[in-house]
Amino acid sequence: KTDFINFISDQEWKSIEPVSSWFGPSSFLMSSMSALFQLSMWIRHCHGYLTENVGIPVWGSYAVFALATLFSGLILGLVSEALMLSLPQ
Repeated sequence: KTDFINFISDQEWKSIEPVSSWFGPSSFLMSSMSALFQLSMWIRHCHGYLTENVGIPVWGSYAVFALATLFSGLILGLVSEALMLSLPQ
């Protein structure tokens, strides 16, 4: 506590360089990181719902997420391929 008070009162904070814009809270990088953390919490919530409320065993929940990952990759691959084919050559 005293170190923090001395840091403010002695104005030591003026000698510290500001954080790069890449690591600022509103940057694209940090917004993406936040979205990944929110996605992981949503997946955890869904896993809890599937195992506790629906009654699916844990391995079944993992299988659901594995299949969802495969299908979303398939869809994204098809969409990206369709976009690439629609571009003029």
